[in-house]
Amino acid sequence: MIMKAIFLKNICVLGFLLMTISVSGQCEIEHRIYPDGSMLYYIEPVNFYWTQSKDLKGGVVTDKENYYLALQPSPFPEKPGGNKLKDDLELKLSNDSIYSLEHFDTRYMEHDTVMQLLYFIDPKHVEDLLNFEAISVKINMGGTEGLRTYVFKLHKSAIQEQLTCFLKEEENKKKK
Repeated sequence: MIMKAIFLKNICVLGFLLMTISVSGQCEIEHRIYPDGSMLYYIEPVNFYWTQSKDLKGGVVTDKENYYLALQPSPFPEKPGGNKLKDDLELKLSNDSIYSLEHFDTRYMEHDTVMQLLYFIDPKHVEDLLNFEAISVKINMGGTEGLRTYVFKLHKSAIQEQLTCFLKEEENKKKK
């Protein structure tokens, strides 16, 4: 009986430690300087959707003035075709509202093995993005494929968590 209580206590402590590590890992802000001289701050992209044939990673990035939703769909068109992707993104949240995020930029990274689409997060949408999980996105992939819908199966709250992280970081810098 005593061994069972000790075992359960150890499992609870281990669970708490793992939860703490995963939460604090979500808030590690990194930065990248791009060839055009711009600097973006980001949190490591997370998987929103994954199958053997398609996946979608992404997260929130900022230039310290605006927030963007960065998405990395796979498969993606090669460079000339991918640079033509300029359509806005349709984002559905758990409040059943659909938001249109304006296309900002398309970037190829890591020796063209990753294509990243950046969508501007309108400041008027930030409050809803903080309060509701992401359900799905629709991306126009152009060419013969057209509209691709990703229903988020993983990390539905990542956009909320990452936005919160950036806002807390900004608030803490203002206090100093």
